Order: sequence, then structure tokens, then C-alpha cells
Amino acid sequence: MIAEFVKKRRQQAGLTQPELAEKAGVGLRFIREMEQGKETLRLDKVNQVLKLFGYELGPVEMKRDYLLKTDPGDIKIKGLDANLLLKKNKRAKS
Repeated sequence: MIAEFVKKRRQQAGLTQPELAEKAGVGLRFIREMEQGKETLRLDKVNQVLKLFGYELGPVEMKRDYLLKTDPGDIKIKGLDANLLLKKNKRAKS
């Protein structure tokens, strides 16, 4: 999810991976890993990149009843999109 989003936005902005890395203040390797869908990435760096497009990742509040009824073994965290929400950053200037 995040990989496709970032790649699409980067291409729409007419940026190369090295240009995006420089503008976001992260390494080129980070951008490449992000666009390839690496499952473990630092959230602060992900948000540095997303900030350029006016977005950020943040926690999603879950209902207590859901957590109590759910077996912890059933909750699988895969990639960056589990229990996180991609939201439009209201403070960003697009």
C-alpha cells in the first residue's frame, strides 16, 4: 500500500528516487526499500517522505471490545498498513 502510494506520487511529481531522497532528507536506499515494499521501515522516516506529499501515517484507535474478543494470534502485522492510517496532513502545504 505505502510502496505504491509513494511511487505513484513521486512519479506524478516528476521526481527521481534520488531527488525524492534529497528533498525528504532520507537516504536513497531508504526510498528504494520503501518503494519495493520492505516490511520494516522507520515510521519517522516514512513520515518525512509522506510529508512532501501532504500526508502522514499515524495510529488508528481500535475499540476495546474488538481487542478483548480478538485472539492476539489472529492479528498479523504485515508491512506498514496494519493498525496505521494514511491521512491527509492538515498542516501540510500542498
